[in-house]
Amino acid sequence: MVLKNCINQSSYLIIIGLFIFITGFSVKSTAQPAYFIDGYHGGVYGHYPLGFTRFIVDQLKENPDWKINLEIEPETWDTVLVNEPIALKEMQRLFYEQPATGSIEFVNPAYGQSYMFNISGESIIRQFSYGIKKIKHYFPTAVFSTYSSEEPCFTSALPQILSSFGFKYASLKNPNTCWGGYTRAYGGEIINWIGPDGSKLRTSPRYAMEGFVKNSTWQTMGWSNANTYIKAAFSYGIKHPVAMTFQDAGWKYGPWLKSQSANGYQPTKYTTWSNYFKNVTASSIGKDWHFSQEDVLVSLIWGSQILQQLAQEVRISENKLVMSEKIASLAGIFQNQSWPKEAFDEAWRCLLLSQHHDCWIVPYNENRGKTWAERVKIWTDTTNSICTTILNACNQMPLNSRTGNSSFIKVYNTTGTVRNEFVKIALDQKSQNQEWSIVNEKNEQVLSQIVNNRNAGESYLVFKAKVPAMGFSGYRLLHIKSNPASGAFVTVLNNGDVLMETDLYRIVLDKNKGGSFKSFILKTQNNIELIAEDKDIRFNALRGNFYNNGGIHASSEHPATINVIDNGPQMIKVEVTGEIVAQPFKQTVILYYGEKRIDCNLTINWKQDIGIGSGYKQFGGLEAKDVQKPFYNDSLKLLVLLPVNITSAKIYKDAPFDVTESKLNNTFFTTWDSIKNNIILNWVDIYDVKNKVGLALFTDHTTTYTYGPDFPLGLNVQYSGSGLWGRSHSITGPTSINYAIVPHSGKWDESAISTASVNWNEPLQVFYSAKTIGLEKSLVDVSETGLQITTTYMDGEDLIIRFFNAEGDDTVKKINIGVKADKIELIELDGRIRSDLKIQKEGNQYYIGLEIPRFGIRTIRVVHCKPIK
Repeated sequence: MVLKNCINQSSYLIIIGLFIFITGFSVKSTAQPAYFIDGYHGGVYGHYPLGFTRFIVDQLKENPDWKINLEIEPETWDTVLVNEPIALKEMQRLFYEQPATGSIEFVNPAYGQSYMFNISGESIIRQFSYGIKKIKHYFPTAVFSTYSSEEPCFTSALPQILSSFGFKYASLKNPNTCWGGYTRAYGGEIINWIGPDGSKLRTSPRYAMEGFVKNSTWQTMGWSNANTYIKAAFSYGIKHPVAMTFQDAGWKYGPWLKSQSANGYQPTKYTTWSNYFKNVTASSIGKDWHFSQEDVLVSLIWGSQILQQLAQEVRISENKLVMSEKIASLAGIFQNQSWPKEAFDEAWRCLLLSQHHDCWIVPYNENRGKTWAERVKIWTDTTNSICTTILNACNQMPLNSRTGNSSFIKVYNTTGTVRNEFVKIALDQKSQNQEWSIVNEKNEQVLSQIVNNRNAGESYLVFKAKVPAMGFSGYRLLHIKSNPASGAFVTVLNNGDVLMETDLYRIVLDKNKGGSFKSFILKTQNNIELIAEDKDIRFNALRGNFYNNGGIHASSEHPATINVIDNGPQMIKVEVTGEIVAQPFKQTVILYYGEKRIDCNLTINWKQDIGIGSGYKQFGGLEAKDVQKPFYNDSLKLLVLLPVNITSAKIYKDAPFDVTESKLNNTFFTTWDSIKNNIILNWVDIYDVKNKVGLALFTDHTTTYTYGPDFPLGLNVQYSGSGLWGRSHSITGPTSINYAIVPHSGKWDESAISTASVNWNEPLQVFYSAKTIGLEKSLVDVSETGLQITTTYMDGEDLIIRFFNAEGDDTVKKINIGVKADKIELIELDGRIRSDLKIQKEGNQYYIGLEIPRFGIRTIRVVHCKPIK
């Protein structure tokens, strides 16, 4: 009986134990799991130490449930091949043999890991095309399904770019590296990221409930699987919450959650992004988000001299490289010159590396003995040198040089619309101080003017060239007196002020107010006075807060010397010499007869390193966790201000393959957790909806602009003070920037402001030619369509042309093609053929019809193209 009772008791305990075990197991197995995106960020230029590939391989073997998402600079694998060939082979094998759910995924193949929002749309496309090619060289089976980045490498046009490369998904998270910014918090588990052209991409956003970490200026809640974050996500209705950190390559933690608090939410599963989208959240329905460029909330040390110069160098190379591709395309088709593929590949490689995000956020940091800024100079100089060599070959003689009795001139137009603009060409010393004129291919004299640069001892001939779309025309330099028609002129008034007048404008520069504009009359718009009355803020004057020199000062506080450099009849130019807080500056203003754009150059010859902005300068004075940082406050930086007489203003600004109507009440913020997108890529426009008049501002580099209800449109010229990680951003030499202002009637697209900006960035290219060039030629013409041509290049015997619909509507566009072809294909960015396009003929002109939405990009392949006889 006792024995029976014991047996029964034992049986009972076993049953209870089994029940508890099964119940516990059941509870654990039914708990809703969270997910974690782990992986590595960096590369050979950022951080990828010797032996790190071996570390990754060993960690993957030791942790079979671990999944990694890789954002490694593609060129890194070239170095790994040399330094770790055995480890590379093992990693290639692991990648090839990985399970269907994936253990390794490449999520950002961009060649230089660019921020994207700060470079041209064409540069973004090349970041992906060159990066994907490099990765597939080492990992041929790689499939690029999801885009994700550890930094805020986002821009509004990515959905259509990524989709055309075959991507299906994206993440808008960068939870552990928000130093440079983050995206706006929006939505829940999944959203449909809608681009400006209507493209849609299934995306994981920064959740609406995903706030910031206290005492941090670099993290959101989603940087780990903390209970507070995961449970808040569940409460918000997110069924499969995901956290994320891409570790810096070189960190030796292995699976990231092992290094974090033991209080993290469980169960948490590692996953690749593609597995998360395809399998975990496959049934989740995404809400559409029409993502604006102003949803990219980013801030760098805008206005600091080192960043300003770096951005200028990148812009110069961007422009020169795409112009060189287009001119080489013309030479290849019409002059039968071979395509210099290897040279162009190296030119793009260097440019793409100069766009690396680390160049822009930590330009002072050293990388293998050189700072990022020094490397940018090396890279962009290389790109420029290659382009110069290519252009020399296209023209059979050095650029802008006249040898012997050569008098033939070739003018290239690298844009898709017919242009009739003033250009200049250098005269050699023998030709200076002589009479010269220009005639076109019909032997007709064109408007011209000799201008002299007294300081440099140089002379130029300015003449008006009419050039067909994406083509060239020929001119000849003759030793005869030019026809001085037209009527642009400068007059020095009795009070010392200077009047600049063309057929479009009457501008008065105020000698006693630093050479600022006193009056700006738009003659073709009922003589409207463009300048707003403001006694404190003068048009085209400098103003900033010099925090160690008495506070706010303006260039209008002191009289200026105004010299007339050129006095028409085609071009007029004045030079203003003034000072601001005892620092000398020169400002040139150039107008051309019949042209809307007014070109300005500003050079400040700093005598000392002087503090400008809202804050302190001393090293170490700014802690990383300080939410308020002095370089955020643009209102106190040195600005060129443009107060205009506009009462019902709207602001428009361009972005890569986009134009945004601003929804900001003002552009100002002072803290990390209140960042606004106040970036000017190429142009910003203020438009009076009521009176239908506007003013566009062009810049030669990516920077920021200012505007508010009580604050005028302004361009950021200089910041000098504390930056990130206690670094002092100093003034080390002169500041020199180019900008332009374009008054207009009608909205930005009606006035073709985007096209005008492209023309400014891609000016007509003028070369002496060794021989007569024959009839003018046009390769592609998109005039009157609102389209722009972002590139043309040769691929074997085929011509690749890319279009961007900047200003046109959604109707079918007629595109004239100046070559014969076997066929024309509409292709994706990864080369996939979408459809064949019907080639039609009208007289001697071939054309196609192309459907392309506003802000859409389309690429065509002209197969076996040949010149029309």
